[in-house]
Amino acid sequence: MLARMCGLLREVTDSVSIVSSASYTGVDAQRVPDRWPGEGPLGGIVTALEEARAGEVRIRRCLIVSCDMPFLTAEWLEYLCAYAATSTAQIVVPRSDQGLEPLCACWSSDAADTLHGLFDGGVRKVTEVFKHTKTEVLDEAHWKRFDSADRLFWNMNTPRDYQDAARIFAQERQ
Repeated sequence: MLARMCGLLREVTDSVSIVSSASYTGVDAQRVPDRWPGEGPLGGIVTALEEARAGEVRIRRCLIVSCDMPFLTAEWLEYLCAYAATSTAQIVVPRSDQGLEPLCACWSSDAADTLHGLFDGGVRKVTEVFKHTKTEVLDEAHWKRFDSADRLFWNMNTPRDYQDAARIFAQERQ
């Protein structure tokens, strides 16, 4: 899944990084050590934004996705990035039937200080940061055309989910 996601992201962006406390072999992406391993995705997001801001070439917007979303498409991610590039929001996040999708969103590196402060204050729930940042929510009018099967934001949390995704991919290849 990680290799697949890195390949998908390479279709959309010039630079792909993995924020993780683990090392991976066979994946063509820069690894950025998670500054708060085991503290959940918000620590990884803060790590990514601070890294983007600190590099030689300052990255203004970060497309942040989790690697367990097998049905994301390059077309949707390109749209999301293009939309975010014209937005004044610090975060551009889609809302699906399951709620906000912060692990498939564009985040401004300018939000790093705010998020770091919230994290230091004990916030761990990613959706909590939307109350403290300028956030633009994209409803299904934006993403539905990229998701005719209602699974764009579906993620895998169990071995059964993985088996279901593999079955769907196999059926679609027939």
